[in-house]
Formats: sequence, C-alpha cells, structure tokens
Amino acid sequence: MLRQDAGDLPVHLVSVSSCLCIGGSDWKKPNFEPQAVYMSSTPKPSGETKKRSKSVRSGLQFPVARIQRQLKKGRYAERVGSGGPIYLAAVMEYLMAEILELAGNAASDNKKNRITPRHVMLAVRNDEELSKLFSNATFAQGGVVPKIAQGIVPTKNDTTATTED
Repeated sequence: MLRQDAGDLPVHLVSVSSCLCIGGSDWKKPNFEPQAVYMSSTPKPSGETKKRSKSVRSGLQFPVARIQRQLKKGRYAERVGSGGPIYLAAVMEYLMAEILELAGNAASDNKKNRITPRHVMLAVRNDEELSKLFSNATFAQGGVVPKIAQGIVPTKNDTTATTED
C-alpha cells in the first residue's frame, strides 16, 4: 500500500485484478500490486504526456505532417489516408540516404570534404537504377559525366604498328 503524506498530491490506489498478458510465447503473471492513478484535476508529473510528432512516432527524419499537408493541398486525391504520407516520407528518406551515400563516396574519391552538385550528379549517373529514375533530370552545376569515345582510344594493333616504325 502507498502512504499519502500531507504534502503529496492526492493519490488513489487501484488494484488490477485481471491483467493476464499473453505475448507470443511469453506468459506474464497477473499484476495485483496497487498502482498510483492521478485525478484529472491534479497536475500531472512532467514528461508523462508529451506530444510526439508523426515523424517521431514513425521513426523517420522526413516531416510526415508536412508531406500530408502538401498531399491534401495538391488535390491529388479526394482523401488522403494516414499511412500514405508515412510511406511516402519513408521512400523519400531512403532515396535521399542512398543518393547522399553515393555522393559522399564520389566526394571522397575526388579528395573533397564537401558534397557539391557535381558529386550528386556523378553519383546518380554512375548508379544504374538511380540513373534510370533521374533520366530526364538536369543537375544545375553538375557538368557532364566523363567518358572517352571508343574511336579515340588506341587499340593494341595500332600501338604495335607505331612502335615498329
């Protein structure tokens, strides 16, 4: 039993009599210990009911609420479900992580610490699937992918003929 002192908040004791929890193969014993329940008129301890954003609840970095607002505002459909913006945010976050990883590798190959638009363009164009996805995209300040035409490269027969003369 909990004791209530004069300076404490009013606390009511509640005993849970039927709390048998079955979770997979784990069986938990019923909890018969009294638990403290605060009345609605009393102030709650800090941090007990903190608001959490949809991004935090879904474990994403991209803003789920903003994507949902833009989907509604864009009138892509009459109604927008609750799972659609989360799925879209997850896909966008995955694509961004993939591009940034490849762009970081391209920057380190060029011995640079900063990712520039050129590194992003090289990363996308050198990856087969991303190149197909961004086939119609133009990268500002990206330049062109370095490529040497096959007609310019000397063949083995040409190199032996020039060395014999």
